[in-house]
Amino acid sequence: MDSLTKKAYELRRDILEMIYRSKAGHVGGDLSVIDILTVLYYKVMNVSPENRRDPDRDRFIMSKGHCVDALYSVLGNRGYFDKEEAIKNFSAYNSRFIGHPNTDVPGIEMNSGSLGHGISLGVGMALAAKLDGRAYRTYVVLGDGEMAEGSNYEAMMAASHYKLDNLCATLDLNGLQISGRTKDVMSSDDISEKFQAFGWNVVEVPDGNDCTELLEGYKKAEEFKGKPSIVIAHTVKGKGVSFMENKKSWHHGVMTEEQYIQAVKEIEEVLL
Repeated sequence: MDSLTKKAYELRRDILEMIYRSKAGHVGGDLSVIDILTVLYYKVMNVSPENRRDPDRDRFIMSKGHCVDALYSVLGNRGYFDKEEAIKNFSAYNSRFIGHPNTDVPGIEMNSGSLGHGISLGVGMALAAKLDGRAYRTYVVLGDGEMAEGSNYEAMMAASHYKLDNLCATLDLNGLQISGRTKDVMSSDDISEKFQAFGWNVVEVPDGNDCTELLEGYKKAEEFKGKPSIVIAHTVKGKGVSFMENKKSWHHGVMTEEQYIQAVKEIEEVLL
């Protein structure tokens, strides 16, 4: 097992503990997006706890903010804060580790959670970099369910208009949302053609839970000039836990003790 894949599974274990303790969270989407966050935070983005106020650091926006548990897991393991604080206090009364990203938590650039606004925020940050002559890049992670929001398409048009090749979005395309399959709730097929029609460079990653494929995808996106890029990562909701994979009920499911033990066992078997 390569180091990035191992790290992603270690983070999965933290996510499970965070959600089991709190009886809150969105475990299905967390497990689908964690490989994307692992690759971004450990290999792709110019970010660290030491440079978090550096004007040239890369920017990150978690547009699918309900999956903040995965983001806390990555940031805690990167050293932005004590990860045990996040695990023990996630979604607790008076905790700063609430159920959506907020700027009280070190490493989080922007409050989010109202779906459909991530690309708009990314356009602002990327355009600011161009105007200020800064070299940083802006990364946005989207959920496929939120692509039903119309503001995405206005932002896509603006990103192309301003030729924001310093903007890279990632679509966590797992095909499920809280109320069913995305194609049944509000189909966005073919999303690749939609981004192309709005003037974006499209990079398809057939297995968005494969860290090597993701790395190759982000390299292609960074090398492309003149247009914003979208990395379309085909993922599995609940990836890594057999009874959660591709089950819409685990969008916001709460584990019993038996399910938690089973889920951790499956993750640790991969790590052996």
